[in-house]
Amino acid sequence: MATLRFNALKETLNRKPVEVEEKERRSELFGKNVFTESVMRQFLTKEAYQSVMEANATGKKIDRTIADHISTGMKEWAISKGATHYTHWFQPLTGTTAEKHDAFFETIGDGLAIEKFGGGQLVQQEPDASSFPHGGIRNTFEARGYTAWDPTSPAFIYGTTLCIPSVFVSYTGDALDFKTPLLRALHAIDEAATDVAKYFDKNVNKVQATLGWEQEYFLIDSALAASRPDIQLSGRTLLGHSPAKGQQLDDHYFGSIPPRVLSFMRELEKECMILGVPVKTRHNEVAPNQFELAPIFEEANLAVDHNSLLMDIMQRIAERHNFMVLFHEKPFAGINGSGKHNNWSLSTDTGVNLLGPGSTPMKNLQFLTFFINTIKAVHDHEELLRATIASASNDHRLGANEAPPAIISTFIGSQLTEVLDELEKVTDGKLSPQEKTELKLNVVGKIPEILLDNTDRNRTSSFAFTGNKFEFRAVGSTANCAQPMTVLNTIVAKQLKEFKKEVDGLTKGKKMKKDDAIFNVLREYIKDSKNIRFEGDGYSEEWEKEAEKRGLSNNRNTPEALKAMITEDNIKLFEELNVMNRVEIEARHEIELEEYIMRIQIESRILGDIARNHVIPTAIRYQNILIKNVRGLKEIFDNDFKKHSKEQLEIIQEISAHIEKINSEITEMIEARKKANKLEDAEEKAFSYCNKVKPYFESIRYHCDKLELLIDDEIWPLTKYRELLFTR
Repeated sequence: MATLRFNALKETLNRKPVEVEEKERRSELFGKNVFTESVMRQFLTKEAYQSVMEANATGKKIDRTIADHISTGMKEWAISKGATHYTHWFQPLTGTTAEKHDAFFETIGDGLAIEKFGGGQLVQQEPDASSFPHGGIRNTFEARGYTAWDPTSPAFIYGTTLCIPSVFVSYTGDALDFKTPLLRALHAIDEAATDVAKYFDKNVNKVQATLGWEQEYFLIDSALAASRPDIQLSGRTLLGHSPAKGQQLDDHYFGSIPPRVLSFMRELEKECMILGVPVKTRHNEVAPNQFELAPIFEEANLAVDHNSLLMDIMQRIAERHNFMVLFHEKPFAGINGSGKHNNWSLSTDTGVNLLGPGSTPMKNLQFLTFFINTIKAVHDHEELLRATIASASNDHRLGANEAPPAIISTFIGSQLTEVLDELEKVTDGKLSPQEKTELKLNVVGKIPEILLDNTDRNRTSSFAFTGNKFEFRAVGSTANCAQPMTVLNTIVAKQLKEFKKEVDGLTKGKKMKKDDAIFNVLREYIKDSKNIRFEGDGYSEEWEKEAEKRGLSNNRNTPEALKAMITEDNIKLFEELNVMNRVEIEARHEIELEEYIMRIQIESRILGDIARNHVIPTAIRYQNILIKNVRGLKEIFDNDFKKHSKEQLEIIQEISAHIEKINSEITEMIEARKKANKLEDAEEKAFSYCNKVKPYFESIRYHCDKLELLIDDEIWPLTKYRELLFTR
């Protein structure tokens, strides 16, 4: 193994940046392989084009006869771009994308063939669903699953395959994917937000949720990654002593991008442009070999598709540049992990950002309406929101000195805190003309200027307002954005419906003017949701105690956090808004518990294998070298040899102690795993893995990492942190 390590290092040192040609402007490349509106105008009949546009705008179903026209135009376009196959591209509950390729090629007899792609093939496919997570939704002998075209997300060509973004459902119609509930949640927020927006502008007919994700990741040379079984199989290092230099000097953050990495980024961005992913920002992140990529904001469903596509593209392009992309939230101990900040807002079809402060009292009242309702939604459903970002990998990151803690809180900044505090003090439930002017001039009217530097610098807030949007910072880098976006849009939709009901109740029979009613309800929401607002240090023990006093949850691990998904109140919430039914919710809960169990189980096996088959044999080998040295000293110094071999003897004893602890704890860990595996209930098993198996990880790692410091560098088998993180 030592040979593998040094060969990998030698191979890495000879790497040169891969040449990337960029002959066209980015604006010319953008959407080149996407079935955009302009392409549809060219390849579709007028009737077919209008049908797709109506489906996008209103959700109107596309007639099967029209689907035939659309499929013909889409096929001709795809073939003209070199496509030979098509696939329904979907997002099953595995956390990755899935696709089954079928050729356009069809035989027609007499040795003849044609390219065929009909409306039925466009609208629906039937992949075998038996091997995808289903959480008991369907029986093995009823394995049918259906993918159905989502016309709101444009088709695209990747390589030689026409990819058709699709939903994935069981034969009973229950969702087996991330996209279906998201689309339902987006419909719910559209209806609820449009109804409220009409209080301020009767011309608003549609509200869409927007999303701008920030994808953090690590790049590790592929040869070095291949020398680490833990990275290969789990996506993170289960062992490894921290290097003398890590990120203490902050010299990587926003620093000069290494040439090989820049070459990778250029090709990645070029591919993104062609596929219509509007990537905008790239930079070094805080940790060594950590980077970030962020796009321009898009409609939430499309943004989710683009992030899923991006993660797939990144892995493929990384291979060409001799890199491995690590999306794991905490691939290295002792340095920053990776998140995927979800920047969320709401915008109208009249071009207004509903979370953007306005220039008039009415516009600011509109802003405050959506701003305060969002905070109220987060306050009332903080445990559910925490459940959406729960995973075995994100558990390592949350609260780890660069990520938000497991406690959900909202940061709004001192200026907006002052605004809400002032509004809370108004006692008569009405705003005089003077107060409306003050609302504009004295406080809210200053927001665009004040909020220029209104960010939570210590990064401890999980849900922060950052000027004209909310940033859900606790989302992990491996996550599918659909999960948190589904829940966030659902809870805000529910809250807006409640808000409208209360306002309409106050204005019924002209008991109260609309503006006064709106303010009256908002003032109560400010009081009711005050506990979720926090401006201080989220890492402190004081905050944990304070959060407990406020009644906020602190679900530190995934099994505990996931309980919120299946409470009767939350099941009722999802069913009421037609986002998910009980079967779908309970299935997802079971699937996520099973995934958690399998992740910990796999890591446990990997850790035991590396420790016993790599670390211990190397320790014994080095110990034998020391023993041979001590014997030689005895031959030379005879009775006085202990004086001259004191240090060697101490190291021999220390190595033995570490070996003994590693071996005994691996045995205990295996026994704990066996006991957990005997449990039939998924939740019990998950808690057993969490509380009985996982605690051995840190202890075994501690002793292995101590041996790394004791053993001769020349024979240590595993590529070290200093090599993984600092080799360019």
